[in-house]
Amino acid sequence: MTDIRYPIRIDLDDPGLAGEAAQVRRQMAGVTAPAPFALVFTAGRLELCKLDEPRLGAIHVDFVAGAVAHRRKFGGGRGQSIARAVGLKHGHNPSVVDGTAGLGRDAFVLASLGCVVTLCERHPVVHALLADGLRRAALDPEIGGWVAERLRLLPFGLTLADIGEEPDVVYLDPMFPHKKKSALVKKEMRVFHSLVGPDEDADALLPRALDLARARVVVKRPDYAGFLNEVRPATSIATKNNRFDLYIKAAL
Repeated sequence: MTDIRYPIRIDLDDPGLAGEAAQVRRQMAGVTAPAPFALVFTAGRLELCKLDEPRLGAIHVDFVAGAVAHRRKFGGGRGQSIARAVGLKHGHNPSVVDGTAGLGRDAFVLASLGCVVTLCERHPVVHALLADGLRRAALDPEIGGWVAERLRLLPFGLTLADIGEEPDVVYLDPMFPHKKKSALVKKEMRVFHSLVGPDEDADALLPRALDLARARVVVKRPDYAGFLNEVRPATSIATKNNRFDLYIKAAL
């Protein structure tokens, strides 16, 4: 039996975003999904809706308010596990490439702590949501200055292989089925697994990342998941539900 595929619908409810909508329409040309989805430009932002499950609500990227802003203000600063994993210490801010940017939350945390982060996202829908969130964050009077300076999203279609400048750190967080998460992330994971599917080539990301990084590769994994590409890291930093596997090449 042939799997049914649906084109991504683009809706424009905010005429002020007509230019952004036209660009996203070009990016979505020929893109299909295993369930019906719509990207909706509304109220100054881009939202993703799963049309056959409206109770899930809309998903958008927001770096200015909500949980991400709370984490920026009260999340523990350089004492956070992710900060220690990438090597933020003694005022040193390593350059980072996030090879699986997703909705950009981890990259945003690192940028808020001083890192310059290059973001790479391979799925066109997720890339469009992330680009919209960064666009709005760059306009915010409180955080816009450093967002524009420290967070650079690669144009859609570019991958780790297209990055010429060697970063200190490559950060990877491939999609993996999660068991214990908040209701918000459960909703997002349900939508994204339906949209993107599993990261079937996730293992191939590790050798690419090791070739690119100057000092280390950091891989975020659920606590119950095996090592990426079955390669044992030099060390790991455990958190409540996840761990950061560190593949060390050189000192930072």
